[in-house]
Amino acid sequence: MNRLLCTGVCLILVGGNCVFPILAEEPKMPGPLDFKLTDIDGKEFDLSRLKGKVVLIVNVASECGYTPQYAGLQELYQKYEKAGLVVIGIPCNDFGRQEPGTNEEIKKFCTTQYKVTFPMMAKAVVRGEGQLPLYKVLIEATPNDKGQLQQVAWNFEKFLIGRDGRVVGRFKSAVAPDAEELVKAIQRELDKPAPKQ
Repeated sequence: MNRLLCTGVCLILVGGNCVFPILAEEPKMPGPLDFKLTDIDGKEFDLSRLKGKVVLIVNVASECGYTPQYAGLQELYQKYEKAGLVVIGIPCNDFGRQEPGTNEEIKKFCTTQYKVTFPMMAKAVVRGEGQLPLYKVLIEATPNDKGQLQQVAWNFEKFLIGRDGRVVGRFKSAVAPDAEELVKAIQRELDKPAPKQ
């Protein structure tokens, strides 16, 4: 039995005669919740366990003008956690070297200064060489109005993932955690039913 692959259709040939076609599956692109990260304590954090929840991913830094947004992110998390919101903080030192600390130092800063209880990941690269693969997916899912991909521009940029696991919003650093546009987008996603697994 021979197989011939042409334009996405696999034909099974028996003695030169086509018996029946089989559609060849294209490789599935990973979604933002298909990744495993390392949390700030060095343990594996499987994002797939968040499927069905609304997830806000934020690249954070301890010495940035936007650092006080930690307080607002914690308030968001506390207010909507029971409804299904998870905030994920990903420290990075990519912008102005404003996150120079170790994971231990970052954790101590967040918990003592801002009483952060939402999941914090290990320090990572979100722009440039060594970029976390998750960020490649987030960026590809949020082209601008002209269809162009834009890298993360600064600390505290926010990506919102809906209950269906798709990126549904992207918010620049200046959009505070309590900004109406962000809160309404979160509420809209929380109001949707979780997809059946």
